[in-house]
Amino acid sequence: MVSMWRRLLGGRNKAASRARRIPAAKPPGAAAAAPAAEPTAAPEDLRPAVSATQIRARFLQYVFGLPDSGSQQPNTFELTTLRRLELLSIRFDMRSLPRLPTVLPQLMRLLKNDNAAGNQWARLVGRDPLMVGEVMRVTRSASYRSAQPIRSLQHAVILLGQEGLRRVLTQHVMKPILQSSAGRLSQLAGERLWEHSERCAHACAWLSKHDGCDAFEAYLAGIVSHAGTGAVVRLLDQLMPEAPVALSTDFFAGCAALAARLSVQAAQYWDLPANVIEALAARQLSDQPDDGPPLATALACADVLAMAQLLGENDLLAADLDLRHAWPDTYAASLLARCQQDLRRQFAGARGTMA
Repeated sequence: MVSMWRRLLGGRNKAASRARRIPAAKPPGAAAAAPAAEPTAAPEDLRPAVSATQIRARFLQYVFGLPDSGSQQPNTFELTTLRRLELLSIRFDMRSLPRLPTVLPQLMRLLKNDNAAGNQWARLVGRDPLMVGEVMRVTRSASYRSAQPIRSLQHAVILLGQEGLRRVLTQHVMKPILQSSAGRLSQLAGERLWEHSERCAHACAWLSKHDGCDAFEAYLAGIVSHAGTGAVVRLLDQLMPEAPVALSTDFFAGCAALAARLSVQAAQYWDLPANVIEALAARQLSDQPDDGPPLATALACADVLAMAQLLGENDLLAADLDLRHAWPDTYAASLLARCQQDLRRQFAGARGTMA
């Protein structure tokens, strides 16, 4: 537990140190002469009104359905709960999580092959009745409705296309897992985690295109990024039969650190692609986007962008919050602005629906 708090506090110091290294920007219209005497704008002038750390805390408050106490430091009850939560998480049995369909690893490999044919996809999908039902349901929806009625599974997967099939299968597999919780806290949390996962997956795939990452792996990383948060919520159900009035920011940070570790363990249990596990593992060690491989970078930024989008939709954050300058050493401001615009186009006013 001590190491976890050291990691959290160390992360804050590291972020502050990095911020101090950002060169100050010249104000518009400053004279070119006598550069040493020019006034400079502090880096804070470009930062968003709400920091990534604050967004993460507000997101967990929203997921847990619990208010913020307004305090940074945890009280005695919270410290005791975090210690008990740490012990429970160490003994958490990953076998209690639903197993992924046995055909999913084969489908993942096949869907990365651009030369695979529709009949190959259909044969694999056809081995799982639930996947068949989901593919047929989606292709018969208004978004995919065609002039000709869909009479076969092969016709359906061809209509979806490679990208559409990837998303349908990923969502079909992960949605019930993230929503499978039961209990006072986790019943509501499952739906909210899923809403975030959709947005995070979309943003991660969007950003990953500029990092040379595999789009499907990026989408999958976004979907499973908070699998461990669902596990933490279930554990909190055991520890807090009566909901507390409010919780501190550091309590939520402690829960997030435990959730990150459990997300890695869940990904390993599900035998997800090595790049996805590596990205989740890098996120466990640091919340800073530039710490880790390219997919971890995309995931770190996408996670916060998705949180901000979801909180904005629920009037818990400004819907037009500008995060262009949240990570000046990682992505260009124009790129992050386009990613935020894309998220708003895809999800604003369409909560809980599949893109």
